[in-house]
Amino acid sequence: MLQPQSPAGLTAPERDPAFAGRVFWLIFGLLLLWPLCVATEFRIWVLWDPENRQVTAHFLQSFWPLALHSEFLNMVARETWRTVAMATAGVSLALVLAIPLSLLATRVLSLSALSGHMDRWPTIVRGCVRGLLIVLRSIPELIWALIFVRVVGLGPTAGVLAIALTYGGMLGKVYAEILESGESHATHTLMRNGSGRLQAFVYALLPSHAAELASYTVYRWECAIRSSVVLGFVGAGGLGQQLDNSMKMFNGGEVATLLLVFVALVALADRLSAWLRKALA
Repeated sequence: MLQPQSPAGLTAPERDPAFAGRVFWLIFGLLLLWPLCVATEFRIWVLWDPENRQVTAHFLQSFWPLALHSEFLNMVARETWRTVAMATAGVSLALVLAIPLSLLATRVLSLSALSGHMDRWPTIVRGCVRGLLIVLRSIPELIWALIFVRVVGLGPTAGVLAIALTYGGMLGKVYAEILESGESHATHTLMRNGSGRLQAFVYALLPSHAAELASYTVYRWECAIRSSVVLGFVGAGGLGQQLDNSMKMFNGGEVATLLLVFVALVALADRLSAWLRKALA
C-alpha cells in the first residue's frame, strides 16, 4: 500500500508527531486534577446513591404541572420587569463608573507616554485607578448586596448598587484592555497634533473598538440579569426572591415556571447581543 506523499515528494508521517506530547500533558493534567478533587471533597458518584436518586426524582416530578394561574403569572410578569430593570439600572450605573476609570487606566491615552516613557505622577494615578478596579471586581456582588440590604433595606435598590460596583470594576478593567489591545497609531497621531485625550478616544479609539465594547457590555448585561436573580435570595427583590420563596414552600410548579422565564430572559439577551454585533460589524 502506497503512503501519501507531500508535494515535495516527502513521505507523510503515519501518526501525529505531537501525539506523545499531548498524551503527556493530558496525563499531567489528570494527575494535577486528582488532588484538587480530593481537596474539594468532590464525589460525583454520590448522585447515584439510591436515596439521593429518589430525592432528585421527587424534586423533578414536582416541576409538573407548571404553575400557570393568572395571579401567579401577573406576579411573575411584574417581578420579571423588576429583574430586568434592576440589571439595566445596575449596568447603567456601572458604565458611569467604568468609562472614566477605564480612560484613566488606559496607557494609550496618556499624553506623557507619547515620548515612550510615562511620567511618575500619571503612572501613580494609573496604578491607583487599576487598584480601585481590582478592589471593586474582587468583592462579589452578593457581598455588596448583603451590605446594602443592611444599609438601604430589602428591595431592588440594594441589588442595583451591588451590580453597579462589581460590574463597574469588571467593565472598567476589560474596557481598558480592549482599548490598549488595538492599533494606537491614529490615537497618538491625533494627540501629537494637539488633540485632547477625549477627542482622541472619540475619533480614533472608539470607532475601531465599538463592536467589541458593545458586545462585551451586552454580555455583562446578560450576566447582570443572572446576578439579579441570585441577589434576590438575599432580599434584593425580583425573580430571585420569588424563586427562593417557591423553593422554601416546596412548590415545584412555581419553581419550574420561574426557571423557564429566566431561561427566556437569557435567550433574549443572547439574541440582542448577536444583533448588536451584526449591526456594528
